[in-house]
Amino acid sequence: MGKRGGGGGGGVVGLWSNLVIWFCWFLKMIYSYVVGGIMASLFGLVVLYNSRKKRKEMGDLMGRVRNECLKNSGHEGCSQEITAIIVGPGVSGLLLLTLLARLVDGCRVHVIERDLSEPDRIVGEQLQPGGYLKLVDLRLDDCVKEIDAQKAFGYALYKDGKHNQLSYPLEHFHPDVAGRGFHYGRFIQRLREKATPLSNVRLEQGTVTSLIEQDGTIKGVLHKNKAGEELTAYALLTIVCDGCFSNLRQSLCNPKWLCPHLLLV
Repeated sequence: MGKRGGGGGGGVVGLWSNLVIWFCWFLKMIYSYVVGGIMASLFGLVVLYNSRKKRKEMGDLMGRVRNECLKNSGHEGCSQEITAIIVGPGVSGLLLLTLLARLVDGCRVHVIERDLSEPDRIVGEQLQPGGYLKLVDLRLDDCVKEIDAQKAFGYALYKDGKHNQLSYPLEHFHPDVAGRGFHYGRFIQRLREKATPLSNVRLEQGTVTSLIEQDGTIKGVLHKNKAGEELTAYALLTIVCDGCFSNLRQSLCNPKWLCPHLLLV
């Protein structure tokens, strides 16, 4: 009887021990979810605040440029029709084009690109998760679809026969948030497809030969269209982002030009 009593006491102690362990595990899980939820919510609020702040700053910038042009509306070369000219847009220029066209009221954008066919270059593109979140913010995340983009979840490091893995900290994000690897040209074409239907965007194939400068201010560009005709285009803001082989780089770096209407991306 004594032995049975001692075994029963041990069983009770074991049961209570298991209950305590389970309860501690349960509290730990609740703590993890609560803390994770709070952190994710705070991160979302920060992203939302920064996004709205940047949109307001962009709107204020375009408002100042528009007001400046209205003050000088009697001067030659100050066009009321085109807000911005973007020269040679790659990834950065096309994203900026979408931002201006969608978010700035009354903004009309004229895009001049040397070649509108799909870029045929041996160039890969690795988009980080933060870049993908920016595409989501701009409602352009579907641009990485249907281009054979591969999801990336981190890096693998190899050295002296050893290897290790570094994963992106994506535990508290939507499962679709990850890095992306894709072909540069296909991504460019998807961004162009998004911009083309916008009613306030004019996409033209042509080559910009020089900037139009008046009294130290950039007023627009000289360019040749696809037929070889020489044309002029004026705007409140001239944005040059034609890459490392830019034919405008030398003039842009001239220190005597103080150009409030020129933004070099």
